[in-house]
Amino acid sequence: MELIGLYLVACGLLVAAGVAKALRPDDTALALAAVLPLRRRTVRTLVRVGSVAEVALGVTALVLPRPWWAALVALSYVAFAGFVAYARSTGGAIASCGCFGTPDTPATLVHVVVNAVLALSAAAVAVSAPSGTLVTVLAHQPGHGVPLVAVSALAGWLVYLALSVLAGLQAARALTGVTFASRGTAP
Repeated sequence: MELIGLYLVACGLLVAAGVAKALRPDDTALALAAVLPLRRRTVRTLVRVGSVAEVALGVTALVLPRPWWAALVALSYVAFAGFVAYARSTGGAIASCGCFGTPDTPATLVHVVVNAVLALSAAAVAVSAPSGTLVTVLAHQPGHGVPLVAVSALAGWLVYLALSVLAGLQAARALTGVTFASRGTAP
């Protein structure tokens, strides 16, 4: 399983984003209400239920990296990539996807690409996943998987920053009109 590190990142982000949306469903509900013809309160309830399912999928797929669970992780990231791409194409009210339960998660091209990469890594794990648990998978890794887990945790944090903080900075830069184009002259 060559892409198990990215798969761990994908599962960890499902858990983190699911917990955040369960605790603060309003911004995600606002983003979804723009595309679902339902009352906002109903959408908010759906977000909470979906968030709990997202956490359950993330934890289960992390502990049991088996083809079925990995395929569900891949499908969830395909759906996320599609929604973020749609949010980008429409702008306006759903320019924020609400992925981490906050309004400052604008839909960016980086977000679409990251979701697509995580979907592909989960699909690769679904195709090549051996039977067993995360413990048995990590036992076959150098250092019993400790370096892999550490690097995956760091990568997960960096992905979170790219999807939230970097996206917020890009949005702020767009609002202020500041550009950083080089003029071809030395100072």
